[in-house]
Amino acid sequence: MYRHGLQHKPKQLKINSSVYDLIDYLNAVKIAFFTETFLPKVDGIVTRLTKTVENLTKAGDEVVVFCPEGCPKEYMGAKVVGVPAMPLPLYPELKLGLPGPAVSDTLETFKPDLIHVVNPAVLGLGGIWLAKTNNIPLVASYHTHLPKYLEHYGMGMLEPLLWELLKAAHNQATLNLCTSTAMVKELSDKGIQNTALWQRGVDTESFRPELKKDSMRKKLLGKFDDKGALLIYVGRLSAEKQIERIKPVLDALPDARLALVGDGPYRQQLEKVFEHSAATFVGYLAGEDLASAYASGDAFLFPSSTETLGLVLLEAMAAGCPVVGANRGGIPDIINDGINGCLYEPDGENDGANSLIDATKKILGNEIDRQIMRKAARIEAEKWGWNSATEQLRGFYKKILTKSSTEIAA
Repeated sequence: MYRHGLQHKPKQLKINSSVYDLIDYLNAVKIAFFTETFLPKVDGIVTRLTKTVENLTKAGDEVVVFCPEGCPKEYMGAKVVGVPAMPLPLYPELKLGLPGPAVSDTLETFKPDLIHVVNPAVLGLGGIWLAKTNNIPLVASYHTHLPKYLEHYGMGMLEPLLWELLKAAHNQATLNLCTSTAMVKELSDKGIQNTALWQRGVDTESFRPELKKDSMRKKLLGKFDDKGALLIYVGRLSAEKQIERIKPVLDALPDARLALVGDGPYRQQLEKVFEHSAATFVGYLAGEDLASAYASGDAFLFPSSTETLGLVLLEAMAAGCPVVGANRGGIPDIINDGINGCLYEPDGENDGANSLIDATKKILGNEIDRQIMRKAARIEAEKWGWNSATEQLRGFYKKILTKSSTEIAA
């Protein structure tokens, strides 16, 4: 059985270290993450996890990440352990890792203070089992609203069963973290205990308005002229993102252009949907190119109504791009309707088409108002740095190691 507490000292102190360095040194924690998705995959969960790992190691904590194979062996000072994985049949981009003896052996050597399972599925369930059998404190976090995804893949009748499975898994944890107030409430309503809000974060240094470029705008426009507004979408091209809902917006705004940044299993279907529209399929962008794409658009449209957070909305706002998002899930936590973006009602007439059109027109209608909204979007994003979000997480970890579960969730 492992010993737990804040007794580990992962780094040597420098001679000129400050009293604050000493405090961090004495409070360092060893964390083992189990995640169903990690690099080289790119999505909101991976972004949050990589930024979290980066900030944890900077603070002096020791981290190991267990994830599907194909990953790097190390990331920002953290050891990364890839495990054999198989593609999910309905979503081959997502691989389900199968924990084996190498995982338990690595965990025995690492001797973590705490295990954090991210969106527990197959590999995450292994993490839960290892935490329970070795008496290691357990944290779980909920990032993907899988029960709502089912209806987009023709399996809506399985939603009650999936909730029961999620409840059984998450209730093994001392603390269940959610990324929006709506998800805290929904998980609590479904019987998942000890829920708390893990605040949002965004990289405001990488995503900024100054990266707006004419060359990037031309790339996003593709073969189309630049005589109207440039609308952008960034994210997976998958059924649950409801991207086809943007088509009526293009029909209603004939001078508007759409750039779809990203890729995924629904791309071929979407190419048919937008075949006769002014839409450009850009593919994946990363780094400064991605940041420039956000900054070079006139409005960011994100029609999905299944989001637990909507990290791409925050990235767009950090780049000074006004956003339109669904008045569902975690998105109302981000968008102050009419101030830093606009909300639309996804369940309205024609699947919310009229509401989405009206919200888009509201952003595009007046140049002065749009510039005010751009500034407000940036100001909102600046409130949510990754360092602050990670310090909040470290606070949760330390409470778990020193207090009872009822005190943690309070």
